[in-house]
Amino acid sequence: MWGMEIWINPACSKCRSAVGLLDAEGAGYTVRRYLEDVPGEDEIRTLLDRLGLEPWDITRTQEAAAKELGLKDWPREEAARERWIAALAGHPKLIQRPIITADDGTAVVARTEEAVREALSRSQTAH
Repeated sequence: MWGMEIWINPACSKCRSAVGLLDAEGAGYTVRRYLEDVPGEDEIRTLLDRLGLEPWDITRTQEAAAKELGLKDWPREEAARERWIAALAGHPKLIQRPIITADDGTAVVARTEEAVREALSRSQTAH
């Protein structure tokens, strides 16, 4: 059993609304403040597998750190994948939010109510 977890930045309104929706639905979940409890590279790789995405798909390219690193010019290809993962681990603000990991081993970027409900449905059917 994986357990449902939501990665949030408390300052983010989309994170707060996702948590509010989980609470309204009576969902059991763990909150991870990923800017304080920073994920390592292995954790990010696992998360990407669960999301079915590449690191550049969950990178906030408008963040100051992204501009400093020149991320928009980085190649989005397998050969550069580890470089992107290292950037996300080194600069957690670059990680898109909120992300919900569902009980069935999948994960979703939960920036919409629909996405939060998708994670909920994956978790409720897993029991």
